[in-house]
Amino acid sequence: MPNGTRRNVIVTGASGFIGRKLTCALLASPDYADCNLTLIDILPPPFEADDRTRIIVGDLADAAVLDRVFDTPADLVFHLGGILGGAAEANPALARRVNVDATLDMLDRLRLAGNRPRVVFASSIAVFGLGQTDPVDDHTIPYPAMVYGAHKRMVEIAIEQMSARGWIDGMALRLPGIVARRDADQKLKSAFINSLFHDYAASRAIELPVSPQGTTWLISTEACVDAFLHAGRVPADLLGKQRAFTLPAQWVCFSDLITGLARHFPESRATVTFSPNEDLDRQFARQPMLATPLADGLGFRHDGDIATLISQALKS
Repeated sequence: MPNGTRRNVIVTGASGFIGRKLTCALLASPDYADCNLTLIDILPPPFEADDRTRIIVGDLADAAVLDRVFDTPADLVFHLGGILGGAAEANPALARRVNVDATLDMLDRLRLAGNRPRVVFASSIAVFGLGQTDPVDDHTIPYPAMVYGAHKRMVEIAIEQMSARGWIDGMALRLPGIVARRDADQKLKSAFINSLFHDYAASRAIELPVSPQGTTWLISTEACVDAFLHAGRVPADLLGKQRAFTLPAQWVCFSDLITGLARHFPESRATVTFSPNEDLDRQFARQPMLATPLADGLGFRHDGDIATLISQALKS
């Protein structure tokens, strides 16, 4: 295929765990065989530049870096880069510069290009804050309690407004808990959920800071990457005014998850005790039922059941 007919795909946050997995999936998928990829992050992505990939190391808050990234109009942008939860709370000025200001600058570049690219933004269930309605659904009003969730909501609004005006063709996917990274940052308050899978496989003693009846929303890394790939393919005429929505996820009880792990690892000698921490239990184990008819209707899917969730999560 002549180079002039190839689509230009941008992946921000390409060095992150999901960014790396997404890049590999894009390169392997026949649906994206006609695409050249520009990979951007502040650390070098673990890929070699070749005839399909271009690597840019730099900060999206730097205008010169944006000049390089968008020197050719983008057809599709997966925007995964950002300052995450605890780090955003600890340094809100930095988080605003990266999560809001740099993102709005990037969206403005896309507007000025004039070709209405598809933009897939990695939002988060952090937009809902605590004390959500039961169930949470497509009409639940977001009331973010933390800096990270507030910044995600700000960008969701920008994406919906710019899509309504025809400047971009955007979609903000609210990601639930994604499992199970072996190398999850232990500074993250939710790290214990990722560690649980691998600690159980390794027959370790596990102390969970939540109640056994606690409930949370989970998808595997595999299902998350599949959702991004699907988002890049959804026909524009299927999208309405609401461009920010929660991905389908399993509503999982921690005691059921432990039972599933015991079935998956019958030889494991792991022991599990529950020592609820009020703060962590409130944040990660009191999530109500979830209804996602908008995403369901667009063809997004979660892993299916707990056994498949565990199997898929451990592929990561």
